[in-house]
Amino acid sequence: MGVSFAEGRSRARSHRGIVPAEGALGLFLSRWVKAPHRIGAVAPSSRQLARAMARQIDLAEEGPIIELGGGTGSITRALLATGVSRDRLIVVERDPTLAALLRMRFPGVKIMRGDAAELVQLLRPLGISRAAAVVSSLPLLSMPKRLRRRIVEESFAFLGGGAGTFVQFTYGVVSPLGPELGLLGEVAARVWWNFPPAAVWRFRLPPPVARVA
Repeated sequence: MGVSFAEGRSRARSHRGIVPAEGALGLFLSRWVKAPHRIGAVAPSSRQLARAMARQIDLAEEGPIIELGGGTGSITRALLATGVSRDRLIVVERDPTLAALLRMRFPGVKIMRGDAAELVQLLRPLGISRAAAVVSSLPLLSMPKRLRRRIVEESFAFLGGGAGTFVQFTYGVVSPLGPELGLLGEVAARVWWNFPPAAVWRFRLPPPVARVA
């Protein structure tokens, strides 16, 4: 049976480690069907949303950039395009199939397969004690409060001192992190062209309270 030009080109790209966009979308949807509570969206983040997330990173801030929930790599690609070097980026993805896809798509980037709720233990072998930012695509609003708190606490273990930033997008109209966590949050961008429309939030620890002698 003959192979069309488009089919041949698609196979050649896959052989070289490049997964066509339509293939990545199908993979994303298949993982969503199996575990919608873990994926949290029915399509990968749009380019506009990915760029809005990446723009929140201060490249002058010291330390690695940690991405939670790499998915098919939409935000990973935007972070690299913004100027984050491959050896500075760490992507955490729980799904083994998506983690394998990320390794194939982004050679040189550290792809860690594991749970963001165990972030400190997961990254311990890398010897990291501090990060410049944590960029999250996790569906925090759909998670139990205890799990959401654990992920935030594990993330801010690397963002101590109030300098690092936690970046999170949400499809909701309210903050994806409740006030009980004691964080300072603000809407950094709204992306109307995403489906569904999304808001990008930035969170920081409040400055330490000065002690009165």
